[in-house]
Amino acid sequence: MFDFLDTYLYLLPFIIFFGRICDVSLGTLRIIFVSKGEKYKAPIIGFFEVLIWIVIISEIFARANDITAYISYAAGYATGNYVGIMIEQHIAFGIVLCRVYTKKSGRELVALLSQAGYGATTLQGMGSQDKVDIVEAVVDRNAMKKVEKILTEYDSEVFFVTKDVRARQRGIFPKSETLLSRWRQGK
Repeated sequence: MFDFLDTYLYLLPFIIFFGRICDVSLGTLRIIFVSKGEKYKAPIIGFFEVLIWIVIISEIFARANDITAYISYAAGYATGNYVGIMIEQHIAFGIVLCRVYTKKSGRELVALLSQAGYGATTLQGMGSQDKVDIVEAVVDRNAMKKVEKILTEYDSEVFFVTKDVRARQRGIFPKSETLLSRWRQGK
């Protein structure tokens, strides 16, 4: 497949390195999609991940007989993990439950979130020192920066945690901005 490598053997470590970055990055994304139950995306990504891996490993078995190829393989793997995580953080795929603890009024925070298009629920709780309002909202991961800004503008001492959610059903969610789904999910 890479017959030109017989002439330009010095290119092999670069091809191995960048090939491993691609296949490990795809593997990272595939694992994330599997964990989120994306039964159509995960196999497609897996196909390309394994295709790239098989091409790279066959080139190693056919031509690589020095330490630079092996180091390129290992370095590509390590870099691929890093790149995969960066890609995943950038696309911010998935849904999270954002649980907010505030000493201020939870109803006011629910109203602010509602104005921004996010449904939220408030509960009362008892912290270690005083009563707190607990506000819960289910949001897309890629919207968390916007939600975080709303939270910190409302209460500079706000404490919140997020938890991955696999699915959501019914409720109040902002309109989807993707090309494939222009309808309003939930109510």
